[in-house]
Amino acid sequence: MTLYHGSLEQVTAPEIRVPNRTLDYGAGFYATTSFKQAEEWVRRRMRETLSDKGYVNEYALDTELLDLLNCLFFDSPTEDWLDFVMRNRTERNFTHDYDVVYGPVANDKVYAAFALYEGGLLNKQNLIAELRTYKLVDQYLFHTPKALETITFIKAKEILL
Repeated sequence: MTLYHGSLEQVTAPEIRVPNRTLDYGAGFYATTSFKQAEEWVRRRMRETLSDKGYVNEYALDTELLDLLNCLFFDSPTEDWLDFVMRNRTERNFTHDYDVVYGPVANDKVYAAFALYEGGLLNKQNLIAELRTYKLVDQYLFHTPKALETITFIKAKEILL
């Protein structure tokens, strides 16, 4: 399986990084099966940092090795997915012991719906129903060094503004 990671640099040796903001699945290395999603992310970062180039890094995922790890998979937005994302985003010291987490990306549309939920304007069931109407892209979080052993760098495609 092929995965992509958008970055301002070529990432030949992915590493676990503690983010400076809260993320859907916590600290680690994020990737997606969508080249377009990775490209959109790096283009947004390029605009934010006034960089003139970035990269979509491509990796091969060894699914046989993945099967040996402690993984959490969400195929679609569910109550469990929502609870997990909300804990990562709102509980200051929340951590988990999964090597890999897979599920939908909470993109800009999703953030708006989350804000309605957090503000009490949408209940959990209505939020899930709303999210299921969106075409959501996926994401993988590689949360441990052991998880990073399942991906191998293939190449990086330069992206220019």
